[in-house]
Amino acid sequence: MAKIAILSCKKIKDITCVSCIKCFKAMQAREGEFARYKDEELDVVAMGDCGDCPGLAMPKLALISDVAKQYGRDFDTVHLGTCIVKATTTAACPINIDRLKEMIEKKMNKKVVVGTHNY
Repeated sequence: MAKIAILSCKKIKDITCVSCIKCFKAMQAREGEFARYKDEELDVVAMGDCGDCPGLAMPKLALISDVAKQYGRDFDTVHLGTCIVKATTTAACPINIDRLKEMIEKKMNKKVVVGTHNY
């Protein structure tokens, strides 16, 4: 069973993508980056935001991880939401996706998937 956490963009989350409905639709249909889980169960352990600008994703994810462990709900994969990717390519988001991915993999020993859906 895949146990995942999703980070979304705090500024976009409920403005252009109300209540992460697109992510949940893609999860159910196993579309976009969730297609990798087509043959296994998927447990969404946590869904939080990046911590807001100027780039607080690592402390926020560390907090999410600590709470998940306290409740016996650790996760092995972090999806960086499509909203974060869009914020870095179409707006002034300061997050460097490649650097964030590398930091999460090295410091937290978690697999990182860039993106969630393609719509």
